[in-house]
Amino acid sequence: MARSERDLPPVLLEDDDLLVVDKPPGLASVPSPGVRGPTCADLVRRQWPGARPVHRLDRETSGALLFAHGKEVLERFVELFREQRVQKTYLALVRGHPRPAEGTIRDPIARAGKRAVLSPRGQPAHTEYRVLERLEGVALVEARPVTGRYNQLRLHLAARGHPLVGERKYARGKDDPLRFPRVALHALELRFPHPRTSREVTVRAPLAADLRELLASLGSRRTGDV
Repeated sequence: MARSERDLPPVLLEDDDLLVVDKPPGLASVPSPGVRGPTCADLVRRQWPGARPVHRLDRETSGALLFAHGKEVLERFVELFREQRVQKTYLALVRGHPRPAEGTIRDPIARAGKRAVLSPRGQPAHTEYRVLERLEGVALVEARPVTGRYNQLRLHLAARGHPLVGERKYARGKDDPLRFPRVALHALELRFPHPRTSREVTVRAPLAADLRELLASLGSRRTGDV
């Protein structure tokens, strides 16, 4: 989807130290080779020139994206991520019904070009998940990546036989019966101690419109603030 350079994503939280925006699907988080047009970071910096992205979301993933105002705050967030004190919660619509309905995945992940692969020689990767709702042929899952490896949630869930709806990269050639045009993944919540005051901050991003519509079409009871 083409975007105007003036299309700043909705702001979820902003103060003198940080900024959280609601990144829409289809917008890259940061500039990288092959990315055309403005990225989320480009749009944010037009209004806040010193803003620096703290983490990334895949282009297709919607939801909460965190920026730091300045190098000092960014360095503090790097420490918080290293200490695993930044908690990220995602919603994922997956094929099938995972069993057990709640669990932990600890398969190491290695980077292989533009893909991630499971490998005993990879870096430790830890995902916690629980099924929120079972629908016909799919399930709505809450997933928490304790570590932050490349494509971690997408790979971990696919490797357990439950690729995301819309997944083409890790679905092993299986056609998506729902024909959703992107991976059905949404960064719902960020929780972290404020980098200056240490008070706990919780920010939630409303479910993206396309995912709300998809869930409604499937008869979900969770189309609001999940």
